[in-house]
Amino acid sequence: MHLEFPSTPADAGTVSPDPLDPQFVFDFVAYDDLGDGQRWSTWLDVEPLSRGPEPRPDWVVTSQGAIDTDLGILKTGKEADVFLLERADPLEPDQAVVMAAKRYRSPEHRTFHRSAAYTEGRSMKRSRDERAVKRKSTFGREVAAGEWAISEWSALVRCWKLGLPVPYPVQIDGTELLMEWITVDGETAPRLAQTRPDHALLTSYFEQLRYALATMVQAGLVHGDLSAYNILAAGEKLVIIDLPQIVDLVGNAAGFDFLLRDCTNVCDWFRRRGLEVDGQELFGDLMAHAF
Repeated sequence: MHLEFPSTPADAGTVSPDPLDPQFVFDFVAYDDLGDGQRWSTWLDVEPLSRGPEPRPDWVVTSQGAIDTDLGILKTGKEADVFLLERADPLEPDQAVVMAAKRYRSPEHRTFHRSAAYTEGRSMKRSRDERAVKRKSTFGREVAAGEWAISEWSALVRCWKLGLPVPYPVQIDGTELLMEWITVDGETAPRLAQTRPDHALLTSYFEQLRYALATMVQAGLVHGDLSAYNILAAGEKLVIIDLPQIVDLVGNAAGFDFLLRDCTNVCDWFRRRGLEVDGQELFGDLMAHAF
């Protein structure tokens, strides 16, 4: 609305004041109250390092007046659930975006605990937190849930910067990660395990995966839990997801074992689909990129 102070009526027998200085005239727009399942955007609530790397894609909404609206659950997991979340400024509806919100469960609702082998070589910033995690206290379990979220955030940011095919990481806030929603024709992209590609596309998929793994190994990274169930088939492109357990190839004593297992898992799937590939051969090829 446009606000101005009214002039004194001319018939009041007084002299009209000078025109109002433009700097005291402003436009004010009121937003409606939030509804169920809505919150104000948390974009400005997190520190800069908790926001996605630059240059950011054009679809990332950074408006202070944006509203986050839960659209429902996309996938349930043993340690985290993934929801669809729309972020939009009511005054800029054309800029609305739907993202994937991965929310790590609180300790009392988690049914899966990752092996300590994944965390070997990692360190926490505060010794108090590390001691609590080792004692498996209630506070320690809370810290651990946050650490897995931070681990996946860090992995996504690093992989994105390396040019790897991963969802763009929008932001992290506590145990919630907001990231790009990978779609095909407006629907969630299927997992590779759910697809039946023809031979030409199957070959392309494998070469994309080989290149991605080689890039990771050159950076000293191993997915650690790679299979056809955490790779999305976005049309003709593959996108790797679920990265909280990512390990250091050299810093983790089991790094090479994890890499071999990743190679075996994916090659077994491709071979069952008719592509002549071998896990040991892929592992050897990746080792040539590592050193």
